[in-house]
Amino acid sequence: MKEKTEKQNSTKKQPHCLKTRPSDLKLAPNKKHLTLVLVDSAMRLPSKTSVIILRTGDALPSVASRHGQFASWIERGLRPTWTQAITERDVRHETITEDEIVNAAGIVVTGSAASVTERAPWMLRTESLLAAAVERYVPVLGICFGHQLLAQALGGHVAKNPRGWELGTISVRLERHDHLFDELPPTFEANATHVDTVAKLPAGASVFAQSDGDQVASFGFRNARGVQFHPEINRDIMHSYLEKRRHLLAIDGIDVESLCQRVKETPSGRKILRNFVRHFVMRNR
Repeated sequence: MKEKTEKQNSTKKQPHCLKTRPSDLKLAPNKKHLTLVLVDSAMRLPSKTSVIILRTGDALPSVASRHGQFASWIERGLRPTWTQAITERDVRHETITEDEIVNAAGIVVTGSAASVTERAPWMLRTESLLAAAVERYVPVLGICFGHQLLAQALGGHVAKNPRGWELGTISVRLERHDHLFDELPPTFEANATHVDTVAKLPAGASVFAQSDGDQVASFGFRNARGVQFHPEINRDIMHSYLEKRRHLLAIDGIDVESLCQRVKETPSGRKILRNFVRHFVMRNR
């Protein structure tokens, strides 16, 4: 009778083991066997080792040929503070599961020439993923378009900025302290290129920074942060973007020559990316 009871208990436990995902099977260093790592009821790995960069757009071809794509610019800012894996996933063309997102060490959402106001299917899918990440307190950093998509995902609203384009090297003013801006002065310079804005904040979110061209230059909610400017864009990239779009911007009456002359290197951007790793990603592991 005792033997029968033990078999029944063993059978009852079996379905729990069947929930193990292939990603939970780690190949041992000697490559002779698989080591099954069981952590908790969610079957998560004990250490979150990869930052995922969600790619939402493409750099201009002439810029990409010299500097690489958006993920390359962001990775240069995250290194060497983040020494482990950085994975790029294109949300427009790849199928990304919620499981991948909530088990990431951190998420960075790139900029894009697209507009959040288009409400394209891939944008809606990505918003759902971001909402799940924030719900699970996964650190998220949205940059420009990513900042707007994050706000929309959390219940905010994005619209055309009534102030028009914000371009070139701008001044950003800190409105309240946040670890994302550790070691930065109350006013710092950053590079920007956008015409949309977060017109309505998500409920419970806080504004951390503003600029002359945007009242929500940065916001935060839980472990998520958004920046309307581009901490990953250096002087050369910013200058190249202005030059390549000169004829289009001139139609809107923008003095591109003046903007080009005022473009600067913005070391504060690299500090912001490092702070995201140091104060958000590494504390989440």
